[in-house]
Amino acid sequence: MVPAPHPMHGANRLKLGVFSANCDGGLTLTRAPERWRAEWPDVVAAAQIADAAGLEFFLPVARWKGYGGATNSRDPSFETLSFAAALAGITRAIALFATVHVPMVHPVFAAKALATIDHASGGRAGLNIVCGWNPDEFRMFGLPMIEARYAQGREWFAILSRIHAGEEPFDFHGRFYDLHGVSGRPLPLQRPRPVTLNAAFSPAGRDFAAHAADFLFTTFVEIADGRNEVTDMRRRAAATGRTVGVYTTCHVVCRPTDAEAERYYEWYAVEMEDTEGADRYMATKQQFSHSHDPVAYRLHRKRFVGGAGTYPLVGSPRRIAEELVRIAEAGFAGVALSFVDYLRELPYFVAEVLPLLREAGLRG
Repeated sequence: MVPAPHPMHGANRLKLGVFSANCDGGLTLTRAPERWRAEWPDVVAAAQIADAAGLEFFLPVARWKGYGGATNSRDPSFETLSFAAALAGITRAIALFATVHVPMVHPVFAAKALATIDHASGGRAGLNIVCGWNPDEFRMFGLPMIEARYAQGREWFAILSRIHAGEEPFDFHGRFYDLHGVSGRPLPLQRPRPVTLNAAFSPAGRDFAAHAADFLFTTFVEIADGRNEVTDMRRRAAATGRTVGVYTTCHVVCRPTDAEAERYYEWYAVEMEDTEGADRYMATKQQFSHSHDPVAYRLHRKRFVGGAGTYPLVGSPRRIAEELVRIAEAGFAGVALSFVDYLRELPYFVAEVLPLLREAGLRG
């Protein structure tokens, strides 16, 4: 069976996807009563809305513990390999990613699980590789936080790639893995392997992405800053003889008018913030993750409560479409989107913003 082209390689100039719908709270740290609960029927409905609308991908985050506070946001969350496999049977065209923490998931297991998703979805699987940053989660697994986590990630990815290439059986003797007689069939439908992505802001993270990712997800404080991030990643990828597409992530508040959107954003992300949870998340993320520009932690608390420090798309459909045009013009190939309530807000975004993006020539 030869699969159709992967959605991440589709024709739309600006790819769009849904981010973090597998977790309680999504990307928010709010006490708003309508906050996302990630109940399975609602997740299925959101995935099918995105699929029917022609969005390119459905991307979960991998979380094993919450952030405490009033909501303990992200504590209830669906494991992402089984999550993608479960969605394969009830969607038709959207890419289904699994987010995998390298230290917690063995590459031999990950290779077989990902191939299973690829077959179940007809070649729509994708892998988001995370080398790990949360010390509480490492302790939960009885693992040390190693400094050389990207070196481990390089070995992990090499093993997975060799399995998916059909190079078997083989031995692997590295710093982190000592494996004998490795094999893993069936091979994935995608050749030579399923699409990979990695989220990184630090130089070390981007160097890893240059070797292992087809797409990098990165953040910026202002859209104008994003052009530099795209240029930097393209340079790092070129040095390895590869091309890596660059995506970003945004949280969305779309309402009929700019004023309505701004009022709601202020209410859920400031007045209703989960202060203890936000404090814990921001402190841990800043110390261990290196996924954001340091200035973001000093100046943009609202963005961390509203959407984990991602860029806010807040306003009327016209204003949000204009912002997405600017993001595309900065060189980004796609955007992962989060909402306070995916099931209520995603349909409005699809109905009102997507036509404007088609008018702008960003989507067919």
